This record gives sequence, C-alpha cells and structure tokens, in this order.
Amino acid sequence: MNAFVETDFGTPAVDSGREVSLTIDGRRVAVPAGTSVMRAAAMVEAQIPKLCATDSLEPFGSCRLCLVEIEGRAGTPASCTTPVADGMVVRTQTDRLAKLRRGVMELYISDHPLDCLTCSANGDCELQDQAGAVGLRSVRYGYEGANHKGATVDTSNPYFDFDPSKCIACSRCVRACEEVQGTFALTIAGRGFDSRVSPGQEESFLGSECVSCGACVQACPTATLNEKRVVSIGTPERSVITTCAYCGVGCTFKAEMRGEEVVRMVPWKAGKANHGHSCVKGRFAFGYAGHRDRITRPMIRETIDQPWREVSWDEAIGRVVSEFRRIQAAHGKGAVGGITSSRCTNEETFLVQKLVRAGFGSNNVDTCARVCHSPTGYGLKTTFGTSAGTQDFDSVDHADVILVIGANPTDGHPVFAARLKRRLRQGAKLIVIDPRRIDLVRMPHVEAAHHLALKPGTNVAVLDAIAHVIVKENLVDVGFVRERCDFDSFDDWAGFVADEKNSPEAVAALSGVPAATIRAAARLYAGAKNAAIYYGLGVTEHSQGSTAVMAIANLAMVTGNLGRPGTGVNPLRGQNNVQGACDMGSFPHELSGYRHVSDEAARSVFETLWRTKLDPEPGLRIPNMLDAAVAGSFLGIYIQGEDILQSDPNTRHVAAALKAMECVVVQDLFLNETAKYAHVFLPGSTFLEKDGTFTNAERRIQRVRKAMAPKGGLADWEVTVALARGFGLDWRYRHPSEIMDEIARLTPSFAGVSYEALDRLGSIQWPCNAAAPEGTPVMHSEGFVRGKGLFVVTEYVPTEEKVGPRFPLLLTTGRSLTQYNVGAQTRRTDNTAWHEEDVLEIHPHDAEDRGIRDGEWVKLESRTGATALRALLTDRVSPGVVYTTFHHPDTQANVVTTDYSDWATNCPEYKVTAVQVSPTNGRTLWQMEYDRVSRETRRVAEVEAAE
Repeated sequence: MNAFVETDFGTPAVDSGREVSLTIDGRRVAVPAGTSVMRAAAMVEAQIPKLCATDSLEPFGSCRLCLVEIEGRAGTPASCTTPVADGMVVRTQTDRLAKLRRGVMELYISDHPLDCLTCSANGDCELQDQAGAVGLRSVRYGYEGANHKGATVDTSNPYFDFDPSKCIACSRCVRACEEVQGTFALTIAGRGFDSRVSPGQEESFLGSECVSCGACVQACPTATLNEKRVVSIGTPERSVITTCAYCGVGCTFKAEMRGEEVVRMVPWKAGKANHGHSCVKGRFAFGYAGHRDRITRPMIRETIDQPWREVSWDEAIGRVVSEFRRIQAAHGKGAVGGITSSRCTNEETFLVQKLVRAGFGSNNVDTCARVCHSPTGYGLKTTFGTSAGTQDFDSVDHADVILVIGANPTDGHPVFAARLKRRLRQGAKLIVIDPRRIDLVRMPHVEAAHHLALKPGTNVAVLDAIAHVIVKENLVDVGFVRERCDFDSFDDWAGFVADEKNSPEAVAALSGVPAATIRAAARLYAGAKNAAIYYGLGVTEHSQGSTAVMAIANLAMVTGNLGRPGTGVNPLRGQNNVQGACDMGSFPHELSGYRHVSDEAARSVFETLWRTKLDPEPGLRIPNMLDAAVAGSFLGIYIQGEDILQSDPNTRHVAAALKAMECVVVQDLFLNETAKYAHVFLPGSTFLEKDGTFTNAERRIQRVRKAMAPKGGLADWEVTVALARGFGLDWRYRHPSEIMDEIARLTPSFAGVSYEALDRLGSIQWPCNAAAPEGTPVMHSEGFVRGKGLFVVTEYVPTEEKVGPRFPLLLTTGRSLTQYNVGAQTRRTDNTAWHEEDVLEIHPHDAEDRGIRDGEWVKLESRTGATALRALLTDRVSPGVVYTTFHHPDTQANVVTTDYSDWATNCPEYKVTAVQVSPTNGRTLWQMEYDRVSRETRRVAEVEAAE
C-alpha cells in the first residue's frame, strides 16, 4: 500500500523566534516558545490521546483525553491548551492518567453506536483509535438510558452524510468552519446532553450556508461526517500527491485510490498554496473523470453533418497530418494553427506551441489565457519588467489594507478567499471595487470598509481618481519612487493624474461612485503600512484591460507597496494553468519566457536545440484565425483542451469560422461545443491520468502525478508527440520530466526547475535560477526586473460599447462557486445541486420597469445576438447593470458579447455589453437549435455506450 500519512501534531506550529527546553517522559526537547505541550510531545513521538485537538485548528481543550502531569503543578492540565515552559518536566503516561482517560472514553462510548465492523470509518476513525490507545476494554455505565443513537441521518448534501448518532460534540467541524473556511455555517446548538452540531438555522446541510469546502469532513474524528464515496466504495488502499486542476490557486491534494477509482481527494497539509484547505470543486467535484460522457476512442468524420466513426490512434493521427499537409500545400503554411489550453500541463502546452512553430512552420498559436489575463502580461511587463504577480499567497497574512478590484475570490478562488477573510477578521481593512456587491462586501464577520460600485467599463477612471488623491494630498512614498522608479516617468504621470479631469468629483459623474468614497478609499490604501491589490477578470476583460493593469501598478509604486510581504500586485488567475500557458510561449508573438519571436538571439537558442528555422514574424491570434477562416485563408486548427465556441465572444462569429474550416481537430475529454464543428476528435486525459506540472497564480510550479491510466490510452502530451512525429519531427520524450528539462534549458526563469527539485522542495516559484535556486516567493524586493519601475500615463478612454435607447443596460459576467469556467467538468458532477442553470441578475427597479418577475424567462439581447434565461431579482447589482455566469452551454451567454477587445492584447471585453432585457415565453431559436444538436449528440453517445 502506497499511502502518504501526515502526522497530526495536535495544535498548530508556533513561530515565536525563541526556543525553550523541556523534558517529556525523560526525553529532552527544544521547541519554540508558545508551543503546546501536546505538540512538543508529538515531536518526540510521545503520543498523547486526543479527540478535540488537530493541528489545523486552535487548541480547544474540551475532550479531556489529553491530560498530562507536570512536575510542580497540581492537577492534570490539558496538554493541547498548556504552553511549554523552560525546564518543564512532563509525564504523559502514568497510572493516574490512564485511569482518567479510560473514564472519559467510557462516557463517549456509552453513547456511541457499536457498529465498528460495518461502519464506513472502520480503520479510519480516531475514536476507535483512541479507545485502543487508552486501553478501554469495558464500559461500566452500560449502553442503556438516554442516548443519541436514534438520531436521523442528514443525507441532503450530495457528497457527504451527517450522522448525529456518531457525533461526540468535539466541535472540530464547527471550529473548522470558523477558523479555516470562515463561513460560520455550523454551530453547537443546545446545552449539556442536548448539545448537537447544527447547520445554523436550517435543518439540513444542503439548505444551510455551508459551502461544502470539506473542512468539517476533514476535521471530523468519527464517521459523523463521512463522504458518500467512502461509504459506497470502501477505504482507500493507496494515495498519490497531485495538484488540483480547477482554479489558479493550485491546491495540493492527496488522491486516495482504490484500484483505478478515486475514493476521495484530501487536501494535503504540506501544500504551500492551500495549507490543507480545499473548496467544493477540488475536494469533491472529480467525478467527471469517470463520467459516461467521456470519449475514450479517437473519432473522425468527413463533414460535420455526418456521424462520428471510431478509429485507431494511428488512423486519427494520420488523418490530421494528411489534411493539414493538404491545406498547407494549397494555401500556404500559415493556413493552419493551434490553440493551447490553460487546463493542460506546462509540458503539454509547451509541446503544442513547439509543434506549431517547428512542425506547422508558423507562429499561429494562441491560448485561452489571452482571452482572460493577457493584459496582466502586457501591463506588468511594461511597468515592472515581468509578466506575473509579485507575491505568494502567504503574503496576505501581512497585509493591513487589501484592495480587491474586478475579482470575486469567495466564488472564483475560495481557498485563497478563506485566507483573506481570516486576515480581515484579524483586523485588516478591505476595499472592494466592483459593479456588483460580491460576498466580501458584507458577510459573517467580514465587511468592506469601502465598496466602490462603479459602472462597468470605468475601472481606469476610478483608479486614476484614486491616484489623483494620493498625489494631490502628498501621500506619495517619495523615497521609494526616487530610489526604485524612473523619476521622469513619475513626473509625467503625476502631472497627468493631478489634472482636475481625474479628480474624484469629475470621475464620480462617469463611474457612479461618490467622490467622498473614492477619496476615503485612496487615503486608506495609501496610509497603510502594507497594502496589497488583488484583481481578476473584471480588470483585464475590458477594452482598457492593459491600461487598468498599468494603473494598478502605478498605485503600488507610488505608495511603495512592492517588494515585501503584505503588499504587491496580485492577479487571481481563473484557471489552473493560465500562468503556465503564458509562461510556455503560447502567444503568437512570444516564445517561452516572454521573449519576442523577432528577437534573433532568443530565437537562435530555440533553433539550435530544435534543429529548425523559426519564423521571426508573429502569427495569428484566435480572433485573427477566426476572421481569416471566414475569409477563406485559414482552414485547419488543432485545439487542445479548449472550447472556444462556448468561451470566446460573439458565438455566431466563432461558429461561422469553425464551419468554414476544412479540418478542425479537437482534443478534449468530452464532445464539447467546438466539437460540433470538428472533423477529428482526439480523446483527452484528466489531471488524474498524467504526469506534469501546473503553475498557479503566485508563479508556483507544482507536480501533477498520475493516479490512474489514461482512459483513452494516451496522455495529452503523448498525443502531441504522435502528431509531431507525423509531421516529421524526431521527438523522443519518454517522460514529461524530459520536457521540463528542455523548458529549463530554453527559459531563463525556469533555469533551476526540474522534477528532482520539485519533489525535494515541494514546489518552486519562478524565477528559479542560480541567483534564486529555491525560487522567488516575493518579487522586486530589491529592484525591478526592468531596472527602474516605469510609471505609465493611463488615460481613460470610454469603451465603444455604448448604451442607448435600444440597449440601455450594461451586462457584466462572472463565475459561481460551484461551477467552473464553461462547466464541462463541473456540470458532470453533483455540483449541479447548487447551480443547475445560469440566471440573469437584475435590479428590482429595472425588473419592475420591464414587467419582469423573479424566476421568469427573459430575453437578453445585444447588438450581436440574443439568448434567454431566467431572471433573478436582486440588489447585488445596481440599477442599469445586469449580471450572469457562463457555465452552461444551453444559456449561450457569449451569443450576446461583442468583438470589442483590449487595445494592446485583443483580450475580449466580456465585462461590458450593452443589452436590453424583456419578458419572453422561452428559449431563442439559437438555443433551440443547440438543444436539437445536443440531444442528437447525447443519443449517439448513449448508443455507443450501449454497444
């Protein structure tokens, strides 16, 4: 059995900077001052029985099992709540302690079902373990009388059951919900014998405020909270440490397996991004890996109106190669291209761009990372010299003021949000800049000091107004600016923001944010000892996305909030490997490490290693590919792990472009929306089926390890290798580690990265090189990569997408907690229990004006198209603003989004679309056609499954 067992030290580690020495059971041990006796004992392998204590929670001292004797002190104090002292002499095993512990355990067992042999936690139950540890052999009190054994089991949550008959009221679940997750959904109701765990005012877990992060399940020492899969499958027999494939937090998990089946995903305490925490997606929503919709055999068809035909891998690869060669012979090498995925590994993404450049002979490669965070790359490279965030996630623990703009961490990055909320509960102040009232604005024990509910599209104006206040009120960190920044650029920028057109009073009319609120937020941010900015797609997905990122960088520089913990500019990446996809050279103008293809010195390094000449001219971005396809000059595309028909803007245009192509190759897990226009389908593999690395939002490179064999026979990297060999490339990779070795040779920021180093260190944050052999948690601590920080004038230019009499409302979009991106994975899990459809949030005033009632179907129409979905009346959005998610393809939200994009990177302007909302009887013609095709696809899949 290969199972990774984590030691539970009982209480959290303490970093006091001072050591004390004590004796435990005759053994000397030195530990940091403030450490508990329990933890000190565990460090010398003296096992003190415990039930209410675990090292992910603060000491509680309720179970009374962890009693010890301390020389010179009366009584038997609880070791979990007793701090060590210099010279202390502790005894953990005496006759007196044994008698007391057995007496306590007898009380627990007298009110506990004695069904250990059939209990789902048999062999994995702390109560069972501790009964053995204290030598319990009988219960003097008997098992009759009042008890809780007949309590009703709550099975409402799709992933775990709550069996109160097995609860010992240790409060670990309640404390985990408070201390780790910060939701405060659970409580201990009643007193004395009537004490019981309760999901708040609700009677069920599903109906409560519980967000199903799994912290309570992880903390429970019995089978009170236990996963349904453990009940149905049994306890795991082996485990594999890997990295979550959902959002950009990059949580480390222990995939606990039974054969080729995942029993559960347990957050790994040593994970440096998540520290043993998780969210509902990473913890529970892995069922898509074995879903019946998985396509596991290659398929081809001559035309998109024909049925699919299953073929061998050789025939499928041969078809792609022959078709692409035919197209290039007739239309030139630039007539084909590829799209890499932000969900695939670094190694797989690197190989796709290498295939396009060395095999196809062009730079026609792009990635979904460009349609979300390319302004981050452009803006931060311009101002700081690097295309990534500046801090690690731990940095938030040192922030005094936190500014969140255009991001919704509790839904999009919940594990990081839990850290952020904990810091806020400790006293840090919060500023939220967002058109919508996200949860962080006001929730249990957390409230923003300021919410700037700006009009969509006015980010730059508001950021310039904040800068205006900082400059005009002499809140500038002059020492930092003079020492670390280009002062000429500062002079130009300061003169620009000081202009009255950038004053809060002038900007209030544009943004809808009161001038006083802007001024107060500016003073709070600039006056903090340590202030950090976190932002998301609500900043980048605008026509001025790059400008907004540079405006954020300006704010950090002018206040000196860079180069130390608690500060910085921190993009929250939406998908698991957005950062990695960018790092690996997925853009048509950049090689790995963000070096332009026209740079002869950089290009020659690749040409030497790859033994081929590379095109010095940038290739086509996805929008250019689509336009060229409609024009008839771009006819073949290889898409790995992306669904551009659902995720890219202006769905009708994307569909027209795909339909015009002669060979569309889709490599994915499921027949996604794009596959409706594909001629070749290549089965993809999940993160559980391959080796590789992901790079999260904090530049942290982490191992992905194979837990099961690829259901299609090949991992994604092996498919790309087979294609490359078909194009005559002599690729001989035997393992992804060899691909990483090549990446390290070609990419300066990855120079010190290897699988050996990753296994030894756990993870590495680039840049990792001779100067930083173990990586760089905080960047720009002594200077900027570009030399001096560059201030950039950020003129506010209103978007060309205007409201008017026909389209008077502004649509903005976002994500939900329980669904992920286009929903291909999470829609095939029980997460649909919380989010079974996308809805349109609309303010009650706007709804009343249009005769719309809550829950009714409405038509959402823009200049580019229309769709229909149900209305949700809420004051989370301001009058004049509507909001929806895009997780369900039948909603077709991107039918209404436009082709407007960021001026520097072509990142689509998803967040600002002029729309009208009106009552309707049901779905649009476009959606009904989608329903018809989807039904036919499902019918074919069911027939194939039956055969």
